[in-house]
Amino acid sequence: MEKRSAAPSPTGDAAPTRALRGFGAAICLAMALGGAGPGTAAPSVEMLSFADLKGWDTDDHAQALAAFRETCPDLPDPPWTALCALSERQSSARSFFELFFRPVLIGGDNPALFTGYFEPVLKAARAPDARFRYPIYRLPPDLPADRPWFSRREITEGGVLDGRGLEIAWLEDPVDVFFLQVQGSGRLTLPDGALLRVGYGGKNGHDYRSIGKELVRRGVYEAHQVSARVIRAWVRRHPEAGADLLLHNPSFVFFRELDALPPGKGPLGAMNRPVTPMRSLAVDPAYVPLGAPVWIEKGGRYPLHRLMVAQDTGSAIKGAQRADIFYGTGAGAGRLAGEVRDPGRMVVLLPIDLALALLPGG
Repeated sequence: MEKRSAAPSPTGDAAPTRALRGFGAAICLAMALGGAGPGTAAPSVEMLSFADLKGWDTDDHAQALAAFRETCPDLPDPPWTALCALSERQSSARSFFELFFRPVLIGGDNPALFTGYFEPVLKAARAPDARFRYPIYRLPPDLPADRPWFSRREITEGGVLDGRGLEIAWLEDPVDVFFLQVQGSGRLTLPDGALLRVGYGGKNGHDYRSIGKELVRRGVYEAHQVSARVIRAWVRRHPEAGADLLLHNPSFVFFRELDALPPGKGPLGAMNRPVTPMRSLAVDPAYVPLGAPVWIEKGGRYPLHRLMVAQDTGSAIKGAQRADIFYGTGAGAGRLAGEVRDPGRMVVLLPIDLALALLPGG
């Protein structure tokens, strides 16, 4: 899935931060109206105890608190601001979460779906040559904010961006360009050894279409066989058909250079702060407030029971029980992330007042 569809633009768009305001009131209103949106049923809301969270006692709560502190200074209003200040004075991370938050299961009637994403490391060059021929672009200044722009096919085949000086760097492989756009950020190693970090800068306004689902629709694979690794291999084995398959997704992502981001930090998430491997989560902010701690219980081949923080979004991350786990940087993280499509449940930790406001009569 395409990452950070709501990420801040280079001009500092504060939309993700605004989405935090009034979360309790917004979801209560949706419930009162009988739905979370047109044609959408209201999500169920259930207050849990920490004893209901499987594995809570054995998690490393200090790691989760460190990830929470990465973004909590940007949370816009009480009670988040007070909790952020309190987090700096706690000697016990576990006690902090248990004292000031309550676990809330939102939309728990259906199992959660967890996927994974990562920050790729790719070779690139600042100028094109026989090896590096496939550009990534910065945001065009004339990109409209209120309607779709040219599609991926029109941009790729029509030369819409040619000659405009918007290229940031060139990569070796069009498949790498495509998956860099899907992940939304990356580390580019230049021929002189310099490191160039890029992050999400914007998109062309078209909805994301999964090329994995398209391969299933064409009968090439069964759904359980599809992964990022399988898709890459298929596209490279079938260059012409593979190039056309990539164009099935009309969405096109633009990038920005992240000069000030330290090498030891993860890429920027939707809150314009670094995300933390295995502690940061991409969520649907219509149901889960950005910056909130989230307890996950993921099944599958490599189960996870741990406290994470909602610090990112994604075009395909829709619903109260939908999340994307950030696995880290590099090929190893990519292999792990690309295989994840697992069930489970996710429980949001909300400040006590907000949690109580979600209950009937709250």
